[in-house]
Amino acid sequence: MSAAPRWRRGLGDRIGKTAASYALWAIIMLTCPIFFIGALLVWAVTVPFDRRLRALHLYSCAWASFYSYIFPFWSVRVRGRARLRDAGAVVIISNHQSLVDILVLFRLYTHYKWVSKSEIFRLPFVGWNMALNRYIRIRRGDSADASRMMVCCGEALESGSSVMMFPEGTRSPDGEIRSFKHGAFTLAVRHHVPIVPIVIDGTLDALPKYGLTMRDAAKIRIEVLDPIDPARFPTVDALKDHVHEVMIDALAAMRGHTHVVTRSA
Repeated sequence: MSAAPRWRRGLGDRIGKTAASYALWAIIMLTCPIFFIGALLVWAVTVPFDRRLRALHLYSCAWASFYSYIFPFWSVRVRGRARLRDAGAVVIISNHQSLVDILVLFRLYTHYKWVSKSEIFRLPFVGWNMALNRYIRIRRGDSADASRMMVCCGEALESGSSVMMFPEGTRSPDGEIRSFKHGAFTLAVRHHVPIVPIVIDGTLDALPKYGLTMRDAAKIRIEVLDPIDPARFPTVDALKDHVHEVMIDALAAMRGHTHVVTRSA
């Protein structure tokens, strides 16, 4: 029996990935109400003695991670998780390729407060859980709200919670690391806490920026890099540029390439 033509195999593969993608979306929609009820119970039981909501965040990590555990087309590998456990309250930053980044970063299972655009907080169940966790919202393009966000982030750091940000501000359309905004680095300098960079690769295949179906089966890798002390750098810009190059180098190494740069520090 002759093999099926290549175009037919390709069509079948695309149909299979589309069906799997929509099955995952259906599972998410069906299970989010159930998980949210669990979140409410965890919050009600623990909030009297857990001011930073560590237990609720850990529950949220399990909720988000559930989907990457059950989906057979994704494999997720996390390296360097101990660097976060040993660092105390820090500013955590990550490159941003896909909405899937948010799901898989919960696989760190470490305590932090997300910084996210305010529209996400209005989503049923997921957004409500973010508000319950007291994650930090920001209205993009609103300078006054950005100042409020920085104050909230500072309060979280001073209370002992880390803060998680995407310094690119939006998803990369091609998986390459784009330029960084200043907020995370200003925050680290102002509150004398380290920056912990995280590099993600493979999530663009899991879910492209524009679309609801996966591009390909995804091998997702997450690498936590060494903390970077902002006191080593004379300015916020110098810190930002250094971290940017460190993350570009790390992404190139993950992909088996070499990126040679000259750094000022």
